[in-house]
Amino acid sequence: MVRDNGQVIGLGTLINIGTIVTGSAIGVGIGSALPTRTNRVVTDALGLITLVMGGLNLASLGNAALIDAVGPAAPFLIVVGALLIGSIIGSLVGIEARLEKFGSFLHSRLGAKSAAPADAARARFIQGFVDASLIFAIGPMAILGSFSDGMGQGIDQLVLKSILDGFASIAFAASLGWGVAFAALPVGIWQGALTVAAFALGSVLPGASIAALTATGGVLLLGVGLRLLEIRAVSVADMLPALVVAPILTGIVTSVVGG
Repeated sequence: MVRDNGQVIGLGTLINIGTIVTGSAIGVGIGSALPTRTNRVVTDALGLITLVMGGLNLASLGNAALIDAVGPAAPFLIVVGALLIGSIIGSLVGIEARLEKFGSFLHSRLGAKSAAPADAARARFIQGFVDASLIFAIGPMAILGSFSDGMGQGIDQLVLKSILDGFASIAFAASLGWGVAFAALPVGIWQGALTVAAFALGSVLPGASIAALTATGGVLLLGVGLRLLEIRAVSVADMLPALVVAPILTGIVTSVVGG
């Protein structure tokens, strides 16, 4: 799709896919030369960084636009409601299991040889695929950047996200292997769908809804951080519908408060 001004719709997502794959290839090359302990430390560092990212996103609970729209007490309740409803929907659909099954399918189709035992190599591949998919897809930059691309407002946000994801891919793939590269598939599908939706609808979410979505995404990133640190295997993928529920609840509360 090309707009009248010559902008190629979806270019930002294509760049993002390219940086994830390129970064992963570099990371795998580096990781093969590093000892196991170093790879573990790198993963721990990424887990801590992800926790920090989640905490920063949670700061959106104090966003002025959100508080003005729903009141000072509602933002936290909206996030809680979104997570509860989203978790129920996601667990019933089985998003986490489907992602892991897809990761296992990719690993079996690749048939890559590894010095590690087959089960360990498979588990490592799936972890890299699932965790990287969640980190790269969750967050306001993926959503807002895709909307901006679809509406023809530029790909600056997605280019910045692509650079960040590229460097993150190097670090992830160094410890988790080729599964990280295949995270480009769900990222491409997710951001591509958002870009097409924005192209068709021609509108963006209001500031209050974006803030609620960002805060909800922050909680999910905390869950990813716990997974990377091997504290608890939180089923973050099953909670992904919360990212859709949060703006909906915000809109409902806004209409009630405004009414």
